[in-house]
Amino acid sequence: MPFGEQPAYLRVAGDLRKKIAEGALPPHARLPSQARIREEYGVSDTVALEARKVLMAEGLVEGRSGSGTYVRELPAPRRIVRTGYRSGDSSPFRQEQADESAKGTWESASEQEECSPEIAERLRIEPGERLMRTRYLFRVDGEPTMLSTSWEPLAVTGRTPVLLPEEGPLGGRGVVERMAAIDVVVDNVVEEVGARPGKAEETVALGGVPGHSVLVVARTYFAGGRPVETADVVVAADRYRISYHLPVK
Repeated sequence: MPFGEQPAYLRVAGDLRKKIAEGALPPHARLPSQARIREEYGVSDTVALEARKVLMAEGLVEGRSGSGTYVRELPAPRRIVRTGYRSGDSSPFRQEQADESAKGTWESASEQEECSPEIAERLRIEPGERLMRTRYLFRVDGEPTMLSTSWEPLAVTGRTPVLLPEEGPLGGRGVVERMAAIDVVVDNVVEEVGARPGKAEETVALGGVPGHSVLVVARTYFAGGRPVETADVVVAADRYRISYHLPVK
């Protein structure tokens, strides 16, 4: 195939994608059948099927059992604004919301566990060391929007008043203030943003379709070069954009 020339199924998918974007195939409209695609574009059944699969993988259409394939109504992406640490008594989860008028709530659950090799590398500790793991489900106006899992070494927080991130006198105040209460001064935070296919339990919890992509913010707080907390923040990639506002010094 000459350079720059697309396979037939991608050309068909591209034309259908354009029709969706321009409104010729609006939300909830039925996608042309495989036979119709074959006739309209002069392609084989295999090409027509592969083109439909591309649009489904991109999340533009969805199949309905016994009915056909329909154009999905895509939500307008919202922003998660990242501006660094802000002092105050609001939760960092609340701070991560772009819409200040949103009514944010969350559920959380903490439990101790042994550190996995992956998290041990991020926290610069040995695999098997004890951690406090806290899972969150964040909602805005009742709708699930964000998942987060954090890990804190018990070597740092064990036997202290801040052992549980969401309980005690500083529950919900965020890593920086909680650590300061036990004389651990957080002075740096590193965030790495990536995308991957969502795990089934993640996309279901977020109200999406299993297999669709998610954005993951892997965040680690440091105190004097020592990691004291690391977390994965997960959002649906088709619903959010992460916007960084960074000061210029």
